[in-house]
Amino acid sequence: MEKYTLPFEEPIREIEQQILQRREDPSLTRAEAEKEIKALEAHRLERIKEIFSDLTAWDRVRIARHPSRPTCAQYLSSVFDEFVALHGDRRFGEDKAISAGFARIGDTRLVFLGQQKGRTTKEKLACNFGMPYPEGYRKALRVMKLAEKMRLPVVTFIDTMGAYPGIGSEERGVAEAIAVNLLEMSRLRTPLISIVIGEGGSGGALGLGTGDRLLILEYAYYSVISPEGCAAILWRSGDQAPKAAEALKLTAPDLLRLGIADAVIPEPPGGAHYDPDAMAAILKRTVLTELDELGRVPIDQLLEQRYRKYRRLGYYAEGRESWDPVQAEVANAKAAERRKQRRAEVRASTAKNTNGENRETADQRR
Repeated sequence: MEKYTLPFEEPIREIEQQILQRREDPSLTRAEAEKEIKALEAHRLERIKEIFSDLTAWDRVRIARHPSRPTCAQYLSSVFDEFVALHGDRRFGEDKAISAGFARIGDTRLVFLGQQKGRTTKEKLACNFGMPYPEGYRKALRVMKLAEKMRLPVVTFIDTMGAYPGIGSEERGVAEAIAVNLLEMSRLRTPLISIVIGEGGSGGALGLGTGDRLLILEYAYYSVISPEGCAAILWRSGDQAPKAAEALKLTAPDLLRLGIADAVIPEPPGGAHYDPDAMAAILKRTVLTELDELGRVPIDQLLEQRYRKYRRLGYYAEGRESWDPVQAEVANAKAAERRKQRRAEVRASTAKNTNGENRETADQRR
């Protein structure tokens, strides 16, 4: 089967073809073939480094959508040693776009949630191309609450272009389902790690992404809207998607610089689709490391850190020379204190009015 090739990957594919020809060339001795293959492999790595060091935002979006990029289902079998699936939201039905259940890596037990796109046409149709329905998010919340009850950490893999916007989905309250997940995940009393493995599109990604750590693979993206959707709104043409991708600041380096992502997980040379096994090994080490770090933090402190993490994201940066997370935290703390004072004043005023009314009623009775 011919590999799907992006335009900027053509030079790499040409070198791979040369390597394949050397391996099958009967005129070369074994020593000669190994020597030439070794030189070509080194040249291939150099070309990958050269090409992938100068990718545009749109190039990274295309890599995140690569048909050969590992899916959640592949990582389930390679990152985790055991997985027991749980199904249904106990309200409407099952949504195969979100996998949920108990998982294990070595001696570490956890609850796993992941958005699944599918690989074959049959799988894609069954998973609705990775666009969850509201029952998928409600299933996810049910399982997260179970993790909280059993004191198990939660790990989520994000890979969706967005929640499904169809009529049935809207009738069953997909916006409400995502909003409830945001609320409940923000105060879930257990460690929560979210990893963007491919596409992180709109609220569909946020519905599994409000945790203590937001990690993103090197060539994944995370955005409030797809580049095509943004281009259609701003320029009335999907052809402007590359321009929109640059403006959205959706790449891993951009998200890390803006303080939205906590870390960028490196991918094998050429991206995860070049070496899925190596990518799985990197993810396994990352998950174990992050769980170990979060497991050492008392749960009340963890919730406070989670609150401050998301409060910092609202820092108003326009007109400032640079974005400073410390300044952002100070500004948000002052704003929170002002809100606290206003609430106290309202409560005092309400109590005063209530007491006055009670005294007036008592006087009338006398």
